[in-house]
Amino acid sequence: MGYLKEVFASRELLANLTLREVRGQYKRTIFGQLWSLANPLAAMVVYTFVFSFIFRIQPDAGDPSGLNVFALWLLCGLLPWTFFSNVINSGMGSLLINAGLVQKVYFSRIVLPLSYVGSIGFNWLFEMAVLVIALSIAGAFVLPWIPLMLLTMVILAIFATGVALMLSVANVHFRDTQYFVSILLQIWMYLTPIVYPIKLVATQSDEIGGLFGSNITLLDVYQINPMERFVSVFRQMLYDNRWPDPNDYLTIVIWALVSLVVGVLVFRRSEKGLAELL
Repeated sequence: MGYLKEVFASRELLANLTLREVRGQYKRTIFGQLWSLANPLAAMVVYTFVFSFIFRIQPDAGDPSGLNVFALWLLCGLLPWTFFSNVINSGMGSLLINAGLVQKVYFSRIVLPLSYVGSIGFNWLFEMAVLVIALSIAGAFVLPWIPLMLLTMVILAIFATGVALMLSVANVHFRDTQYFVSILLQIWMYLTPIVYPIKLVATQSDEIGGLFGSNITLLDVYQINPMERFVSVFRQMLYDNRWPDPNDYLTIVIWALVSLVVGVLVFRRSEKGLAELL
């Protein structure tokens, strides 16, 4: 409880650092906040061309929405992934970037990675709002799902925060962490059904059968990936316009809570020696 009070006492510093990141990110640019859409839209165009037009991958139409637009289906998984990867990359380097501040002034160090989560979350809200508008224009009935979508965004933010806290500490101790994680995130993305539907994995899993003579299938191993469940929940709400599977939702809540608890414990244990290590 004492640590939580200390973090809460630093809320004004957290707000100021978050605003600094939000205001400074697109300072002196002509298009400002619109630049946050550039990377996901560029990725959408490339992935749509490669996987939809060249490889002819076609996910099932939204059920019951009836949507059958690969680009929108892609964005429903790509935007949550982009938020997650941005939080990991920025949060992981937050202590090193602010090394001078950490060494000169005492404050709750956890506000540094949290400020990056807040600023990236602000951009994510803008991106998701554009996606909701695009889905509505395409014929999806998205408005009733916005409250649940916002809740799910908070759950993903909690999960990403926990991972970022752990990696920010690891990056101070071992500077190779940032390079290793960069490679890991590229692999992780393609192990998540973002640019292809999970039915392709299920088909291969059925053909292979149980692994090593057990009842465990390739699909069972594949679905251990927490981001697979997050992407599935977002698509069920936004693209399919239906309630997420209760098991999927319970799973992402558990992942988020475990990630946050472990992340805070790891960060708190290492916090006092950060200034010397930096």
